[in-house]
Amino acid sequence: MRASDPVWLYVLRCGDGSLYTGTAADVDARLALHRAGRGAKYTRGRGPLEAVLRHSCAERSEALRLEAAVKKLPRAEKERLISSPEAEREAFLAALLKKSEK
Repeated sequence: MRASDPVWLYVLRCGDGSLYTGTAADVDARLALHRAGRGAKYTRGRGPLEAVLRHSCAERSEALRLEAAVKKLPRAEKERLISSPEAEREAFLAALLKKSEK
């Protein structure tokens, strides 16, 4: 991965309705690993898995900060984030990132 390549924040909806948040350089490849049981331990046996949110980050550190911040959100806020229009979602994630920098 080159420094200029984006890193993605992603959220998966598991077959049991739970949500999993992670980061990856290639979400489709990472999703394939999750589906094959070689992704995170949490997602094993929780299929089918669906990527419900993808957000491009300029740097890995940004993606990791956002991942930590999204994981701390209550489920209702995660659901609102997933279902919101793109512009609203981008603004929410930008505010979340700014808040995580403090």
